[in-house]
Amino acid sequence: MAAESALRGRGGEKRVGSDAICSLVICNDSSLQRHQIIFNPDFFVEKLRHEKPEAFTELVVSNITRLIDLPGAELAQLMGQEDPQLPGTSSGFFRSLMSLKRKEKGVVFGAPLTEEGIAQISQLIEYLHKNLRVEGLFRVPGNSTRQQNLKEALNSGTEIDLDSGEFHSNDVATLLKMFLGELPEPLLTHKHFHAHLKISDLMLLDDKGNKTNIPDKQRQIEALQLLFLILPAPNRSLLKLLLDLLYQTAKKQDRNKMSAHNLALMFSPHILWPRNVTASDLQENIPKLNNGMAFMIKHSQKLFKAPSYIRECARLHYLDSRTHASKDDLDLPVPRNFKDFQLLKFKRRGLVDPSAHQEDTQQHTEEALKELFHHVHNMPDSAKKKKLIQQFQKHPEALTPQAGVPTPRTQKRARTRSFSGLIKRKVLGSQGSLDKKGKDAVLESVGMKEQKHGSKENVSMDSRKYTRFHGSSTKESSI
Repeated sequence: MAAESALRGRGGEKRVGSDAICSLVICNDSSLQRHQIIFNPDFFVEKLRHEKPEAFTELVVSNITRLIDLPGAELAQLMGQEDPQLPGTSSGFFRSLMSLKRKEKGVVFGAPLTEEGIAQISQLIEYLHKNLRVEGLFRVPGNSTRQQNLKEALNSGTEIDLDSGEFHSNDVATLLKMFLGELPEPLLTHKHFHAHLKISDLMLLDDKGNKTNIPDKQRQIEALQLLFLILPAPNRSLLKLLLDLLYQTAKKQDRNKMSAHNLALMFSPHILWPRNVTASDLQENIPKLNNGMAFMIKHSQKLFKAPSYIRECARLHYLDSRTHASKDDLDLPVPRNFKDFQLLKFKRRGLVDPSAHQEDTQQHTEEALKELFHHVHNMPDSAKKKKLIQQFQKHPEALTPQAGVPTPRTQKRARTRSFSGLIKRKVLGSQGSLDKKGKDAVLESVGMKEQKHGSKENVSMDSRKYTRFHGSSTKESSI
């Protein structure tokens, strides 16, 4: 398969073991056989680094300090909070000469590292991949005239055909080293200088906890993985291309005579050494830097993968954020004021907005009052009708057809003493425990009769109740 062959490409042999982490995962689901999907296990890591760089840097640096001991000043330099304090500051004619050379900046050579510059230099790297068997590659210098012509062509951005035979492999290899040496700062940056010195000191411990002379490879690999994660994106991209080239070159050392250690001697000054320093400035640090460069070449295929715990932290960061935001939340509009914010909260919880419920209740009340007013207005002329109309007039806040404003909050009205109520209180007396259902039935029948028979029957009914009232009162007086 194409994806599997890509895994088996140069230096990317497909290996299964405890020390190998596959950078690609192939989905072979039967339902997806037509469209093979390749997942990047560092997807969430790259996403977190791009969207929240400060939080990502803090996460990575906290794990770096777990592996290596960085004093406060060196830690601040790694975080970019302080300017790097580099070892030794030599002066004199030699340093001034190097500074003058770096002032002659071009579009590619001598300029800060950019994606455009990487695109130009990648032509050299691709060409050298085809000529790894040349003996003394990167050690034997090429022709200075051809190198100058090639340098001008790269700076001008003209199209170059390196396979035409105009340039030799040694010309291209020497120009690549020249490009790295003319960068304003080393490829691994000044901020990381002290951290790389500490990584080279990571050694295994014996049974008593004492440091041995055996390098702790696992901790060194883990520390380099973390450091590479916080490199600037252009530096990280070019470093990956370069280390892959040197790794493949070292694999052909039986032909080109260039081992990882020999290559480290050629590239350490351009990749790790601070700018404008000499060998005397670095003194005992030179062996550490050379060994560190050789270690990076040998283990380059493992260094550009995030540690498993960084992957897990980045993955959980985005998965947790998804669980707190449901699909309905994503569909809701952004609230513009406090009322919209309250409505958004109730919708998220699946509740009904109480203000909306209050408005619905008020609307129903208004409609009921309108119906009641029309009903009273259509009743035949009677004392009952006059009383009801008087009640509406006493409460102008109640909704009438002439008033177009909604009714405010309803207030409890004082209980009216109706004529029929007085009769009941006199007749029943202490029999207040009369069945409620019977009361409701009597009241309902009386009300229906009043509506059907009009004012005359209402008057006669009232007179009968009046007679019963006086009769009952005389009986009570006699008793």
